[in-house]
Amino acid sequence: MKIVTIVGSIRKNSLNRQLAESMKERYIHKMDMYIPDIGSLPHYDQDEENNPPLAVKEFKEEIASADGVIIITPEYNWSVPGVLKNALDWASRVDKVFIGKPVMTLGATPGMLGTIRAQLHLREILSAPGIQAKIIPPGGNEVLIGLANQKFDEQTGRLVDEGTLNFLDEKIDKFIEFVKAN
Repeated sequence: MKIVTIVGSIRKNSLNRQLAESMKERYIHKMDMYIPDIGSLPHYDQDEENNPPLAVKEFKEEIASADGVIIITPEYNWSVPGVLKNALDWASRVDKVFIGKPVMTLGATPGMLGTIRAQLHLREILSAPGIQAKIIPPGGNEVLIGLANQKFDEQTGRLVDEGTLNFLDEKIDKFIEFVKAN
């Protein structure tokens, strides 16, 4: 199963990038995770949407060919980072590669609320007419990792908190079932 995992932070050692890398290693036998570099995407430009730059074409092709998408977002000013919104804007235009695509959202933060505001905004964005992703339903499928700076190994950058790992295992299994059903 091919899963594109979009990380909304372009900082090399961000908690959300560490979460993505931890998941890629942990679930290697369940899914093939590809993490695109959304930092290489130029700012969305409607003048170029019909003939976008190569980085945009490759990004959209990866999403189109994926069985599902996981979006891992930090929370900046109670919303999603601009770099993530930019990537979603590119994906929402012309060939609209997210339409009907199974999607799961996650987030990690040193704060208490685990990116809940960003994920609520992200769900709104993913429901927009140009995107219309098939988002895994809420009600037990949310992954909001608070106090994340205490849950990763400082040396390896990998998620090591057993309770969080067990919780994540359950949610990833539910997402895999969701992808297979859609």
